[in-house]
Amino acid sequence: MSLPPEKASELKQIIHQQLVKMDVHGRIREVLAETIREELAPDHQQLSTEDLIKALRQRGIIDDVMKELKFETDVNEKERTSAPKPSTHFVDREPPVLKKTNIDPTRRYLYLQVLGGKAFLEHLQEPEPLPGQISSTFTLCLHFRNQRFRSKPVPCACEPDFHDGFLLEVHKDSLGDGSKMVDATTMLSICDPVHMVLIKTDTFGETTLVASYFLEWRSVLAAENGITNVAVELLGVGTESKVSVGILNIRLEMYPQLNKMLSPEITNTQFALERQKTAEKERLFLVYAKQWWREYLQIRPTHNERLVKIFAQDENGVNRPVCSYIRPLRAGRLLDTPRQAARFVSVLGYERAPVIGGGGGKQEQWCTLLAFLSRNKGDCEDHANLLCSLLLGFGLEAFVCVGTKAKGVPHTWVMTCGTDGTITFWESLTGHRYIHRPINPDDPPLVEQPKPLYPYRTIGCIFNHQKFFGNCQPSDTVEVCVFDLRDESKWKPMSGEAIKSVCSPGTSSSVPPFPPLCASAIDAAVTSNEIELQLRILVSEHRKDLGLSTVWDDHLSYLLSPALAAYELERTTSISAGNEEFQDAVRRAVPDGHTFKGFPIHFVYRNARRAFATCLRSPFCEEIICCRGDQVRLAVRVRVFTYPESACAVWIMFACKYRSVL
Repeated sequence: MSLPPEKASELKQIIHQQLVKMDVHGRIREVLAETIREELAPDHQQLSTEDLIKALRQRGIIDDVMKELKFETDVNEKERTSAPKPSTHFVDREPPVLKKTNIDPTRRYLYLQVLGGKAFLEHLQEPEPLPGQISSTFTLCLHFRNQRFRSKPVPCACEPDFHDGFLLEVHKDSLGDGSKMVDATTMLSICDPVHMVLIKTDTFGETTLVASYFLEWRSVLAAENGITNVAVELLGVGTESKVSVGILNIRLEMYPQLNKMLSPEITNTQFALERQKTAEKERLFLVYAKQWWREYLQIRPTHNERLVKIFAQDENGVNRPVCSYIRPLRAGRLLDTPRQAARFVSVLGYERAPVIGGGGGKQEQWCTLLAFLSRNKGDCEDHANLLCSLLLGFGLEAFVCVGTKAKGVPHTWVMTCGTDGTITFWESLTGHRYIHRPINPDDPPLVEQPKPLYPYRTIGCIFNHQKFFGNCQPSDTVEVCVFDLRDESKWKPMSGEAIKSVCSPGTSSSVPPFPPLCASAIDAAVTSNEIELQLRILVSEHRKDLGLSTVWDDHLSYLLSPALAAYELERTTSISAGNEEFQDAVRRAVPDGHTFKGFPIHFVYRNARRAFATCLRSPFCEEIICCRGDQVRLAVRVRVFTYPESACAVWIMFACKYRSVL
């Protein structure tokens, strides 16, 4: 087999890199010197190539090299050529072939390998999954200096079989001259940790946050040969934040190797100084926050009952200033408008933080952004923090509001202040927007007052990444509140400098940096087709159980598409369009003397069976699915709209037409 010149040179380069990595040249030199000294010194005979190879084989060096070489064949290429492709829309179902990363030789990389786990005792009794059997899986999500990685899912077990490597670029973004190789001393000043989040996905696709860990990687700068092995103990989240869930074996290595290593004393001193500096800043902020709170209570004793939240616990049970959960976040090309950002946040799943035991108490858990995005669902605080960050990224003046809804239920939502003084509330769980027009309680009874449409009752404080205001108006009822933030008699501000000291990026290693958003990995057309096909089977089976036959009208199903697109457009932009064309098409498709019924419904998950069970609980939908009559024709259309982070809005419309018999 002859290789083209460029492939041959690439192969030579790979072999050379492998030999350099294993230091084979150095070992050959040692063997050569030893062989000459031991065997050839007495009679000074010539050393042949065979003698050298024999000596290398005896010492196991050739075997070591052969073990390191892995020969992979591209199975996917063969299968792709033979697999039949659908004519309308083809998606390659094969798992993607891992491409080789182009390494920039002028930059430093941290190679992080996860070499298995142990002591995940919760899964001690779980049997080995049979071949082809669906089981719960663990997935490890990483974030480091604006780079995100995700491991391959591995079956949940007491010793999960993690074997993944991640190449993290240390020399990223704002680290000086791009042409200059960064040295160990400069890297020691990079205090960004590697944030690792472990997610469990059950057999139904439901995700659970298992652990969140910040890995201090800089110990590798003082490790011998630039390689260090770390056993990372992962602790649980929320109420289990002091309980060990398992141990990950991690190997850290620098590429290219450092010419000069640091001493462990230097790295340990640096870590101690950073911890001391962070602790001092946090102590000073706590002293300031206590003083601010005392002053706030002296204004009015009833302020003690208001929801003024200065600190919040993250998933690890660490108290952080609420302002540190917000950062201006730009979504690149993934989101185009603030309203689209609100729609994206609303289709991320909503789930209250789990509580062990009854009592109806609310467990507080404000997740870091990586933990929220990795499991694709969170509480209302997580949604509000993300939406506020995105709106700030779009250049708006946005704040998170902490208050209550009806019946005094604590809630958070987002507020934007227009340059003309317009106050807009954004509900992060639904994407709805409300204009706030305050009621003046001093107006005469005959003056018509605006009727609020929003569900919010009281407001205690508002904050973003730079500002914090406590509500000190006589009443904390939202409808009478005036949002003139410059008036300190209405809103007591916190010192911007105090907030900046603990919340601005880079000031404190205790505040995790924000990860970038990832594009969706879901193919909308294929997923829509799959769900639609599953729903057709479920409807046919359900009607069969009722003794009814099922005839599908493909043309009518297709005509439902414009309506679903219009519904999503309306949710995103608040603009309704295209209804006239849809109604006209349906009138043409339904003959005289026939009746048409349609039922649209919206979900944020892709489980067809779960969606069908929900649909049957609606009497309108059940009436369509169980329709009896003459010439009954059924239709169903599914349209999946994808958003960043593989979030999606799933619209389903069931319809039927039948001859009206009186």
